[in-house]
Amino acid sequence: MNRILECDLDYTFHNLSNEEQEKLYGATILITGCGGFLGQYYLSFFQKYGKVLKLKKVIGIDTFLLGKSALVQDLQHDSLFDIRTMDIKCFQESNLASQYAIDYVFHMASIASPTYYRLHPLETVDSNIWGLRALLDSFTGYPLKGFLFYSSSEVYGDPDERCVPTSENYWGNVSCIGPRACYDESKRFGETLCWIYHKLHSIPIRIVRLFNVYGPGLKMNDRRAPADFANAIINNENIVIYSNGQPRRTFCYVADSVIGEIKALLSSDFDVYNIGANTEESSILQLAEVFRTVGIANFDYTGSIIYQKSEDADYLTHDPQRRCPNLTKAKEQLNYSPTVKLDEGVYRYLAYLKEEGERAVW
Repeated sequence: MNRILECDLDYTFHNLSNEEQEKLYGATILITGCGGFLGQYYLSFFQKYGKVLKLKKVIGIDTFLLGKSALVQDLQHDSLFDIRTMDIKCFQESNLASQYAIDYVFHMASIASPTYYRLHPLETVDSNIWGLRALLDSFTGYPLKGFLFYSSSEVYGDPDERCVPTSENYWGNVSCIGPRACYDESKRFGETLCWIYHKLHSIPIRIVRLFNVYGPGLKMNDRRAPADFANAIINNENIVIYSNGQPRRTFCYVADSVIGEIKALLSSDFDVYNIGANTEESSILQLAEVFRTVGIANFDYTGSIIYQKSEDADYLTHDPQRRCPNLTKAKEQLNYSPTVKLDEGVYRYLAYLKEEGERAVW
């Protein structure tokens, strides 16, 4: 296993309390969207800790619309895993819920990169709404222990400056018409479905709104900024910024994000949590400068930062100007506190990609 990834998996595991680890003992776990960024991390996590947690089975579902990684292909030969090429809308027809006594569901199936969800808007809507409903119908009246719906900070849209850092009670400033709406609005309606099914059928649902996650598992051709910048460093090319570089974000290293996600899944009541990094916001230009600095110091990088206009006419349409979470609820209720600093996370991500080589693109 990749040495950086292995250390990250250890970090994630040991930041779960003994009680949280015990809740996973002997479990059967369903991961939808197992072929995506976070899905890759979870597959690796359960591959490493499956025996420690005495897991019975890990079921992974994905259409693999954007490709199938070497990891997924490897795990198809691992008896702990049942990897299926499947549209989540067809979950009820698969009879997986009756075949396996599933304990926990991680529903992360959705295209999350703006470049790709603009290319596949209906597939994006389907996974967040109809795929979600197929799952919820399947688990109505079922003795499920936990269901985690992966929402997004995109439900906040472009927040009012007075509401940054943004807390979970902010209702959002989102356009329901436009190139990003397929993702933003389907995540919002997905949260509504979760609330309805919890109220009507007592399904133990939790919701996480993720803020700009990066790190091992994020492939270099993902087309989000951290992946673009990493791709430039690894291939010793100029870092290209397709905006004025001023939009601001906080960036959460994946090992930290997954800690919060699992803690939310294992919490005791229906709720929604911001999960991300609450460090000082970085502009896109500042993020590029961190990548360049780390690249020069550690990876013989000689490129520059340049500006270009994207060939995609909708690249910047409705792009939020600020994105920073208020983590008060997650800290107080989940004991969630991310620690990996941006420069450290960037180094670890680049080192991971360097070691992965061609396996980091699929």
